[in-house]
Amino acid sequence: MKSRLWIALGLVACASGALVVSHAQRARTTVTFWHSMAGAEKSVNALIDGFNRSQDQYTVQAKMVGTYPEANTQIIAALRAKNAPVLFQAEIGFFPRLAEDGALADLAPLEKTLDAATARDFFPAVWNYGVYEGKRFGLPWNASTPVMFYNATQLRARGLRPPTTWTEFAQVTKALSNRNVRGFIAIADSWQFEQMVLSRGGAVVTADGKPNFTSKEVVDALEFLRDQVRSGSASGRSLGEAQFAILDFVRTKAFVAFASIANWPDILPFSVAFELGAAPMPRGTRQVVPFGGAQLVVMRDSTSEETQGAWAFWQYLMRPESIVSWTKASYYVPVRRSVLPLLNDWYKENPYRKTAFEQFDEAVPRPRVAGYATWKVFLEEAMERVLKGGADPKAALEEAQRRALTAR
Repeated sequence: MKSRLWIALGLVACASGALVVSHAQRARTTVTFWHSMAGAEKSVNALIDGFNRSQDQYTVQAKMVGTYPEANTQIIAALRAKNAPVLFQAEIGFFPRLAEDGALADLAPLEKTLDAATARDFFPAVWNYGVYEGKRFGLPWNASTPVMFYNATQLRARGLRPPTTWTEFAQVTKALSNRNVRGFIAIADSWQFEQMVLSRGGAVVTADGKPNFTSKEVVDALEFLRDQVRSGSASGRSLGEAQFAILDFVRTKAFVAFASIANWPDILPFSVAFELGAAPMPRGTRQVVPFGGAQLVVMRDSTSEETQGAWAFWQYLMRPESIVSWTKASYYVPVRRSVLPLLNDWYKENPYRKTAFEQFDEAVPRPRVAGYATWKVFLEEAMERVLKGGADPKAALEEAQRRALTAR
């Protein structure tokens, strides 16, 4: 009788232990993820759902935290309050500041687990951008270049072609303008402005990492935009008015605008009565564009399990099928070479979609200086004063330079 009792108790203990182990196996590590993909949030959520269903170790919980500037403000506040997410989508102009401030986890140990063939499959410029001062802090996901969107119907009706140089650009925007319509929407955006400066052979930051806002090329670029507005060929918008700029474009209040290729989905919800075109950015003394997009980064205080979960999620995002669905939803450039053949049919449906990718060979990094995250705000404020307030470009840039030099 006693032996039967002990056997019964043993079976109960084993069953209880099995339940504990089973529960432990089911316990998932939560990976919080902050991003700025409002226009592609549905696609982001679909990718997250797919990852969460594909395994039983991690659960990614996403939060859309506004535009890049809004996200930057929120992550700084979260770091101070010690409630930052595990994974953060860091815009590439802001990425160096987070790395410089020591806010990011070094992902080099995980990078070593990546097979060599996969690492080689990434476009080098995109893959290498995540390395800062010899350490791997960032992982590629969304990459882009600025493009020139245009109303192809209106250009065709006037016998015009998309301009390829800045001289041609001024001629086209003038020909498109009249009392009620402007040829171009000039937005006070540092990223687009960097392209104008780079194409003139200049840079907004010097080679030794100092603000360069009073250089000849920077002043010339802002004077060009000032002249566009002053002559009636362009309307000026602040960066905060980007949504209004989209409305200006879709309502045919203007016919040309510079933006990321990823802004294409922002236009799709509108019933536009014209053919949407996209062309490479105009060239000056050189054909060049700055990279755009963001890096996925893991915050330094994340646990080992959270970091492993973030890495596993990124690997899921880098599957060819994930990149294909992401590209079709967001219009961002695919970051792996092997994915391009899978997108051939989609690009053939509308060749304009490939414009950003076709500029990749001419793309260069944005300034990789921690202070530029602050300096560019001063630059954009100077641009806004010129474009909307009629300020003198040289004087506005001199003030921006002084502020940048004294900023911490």
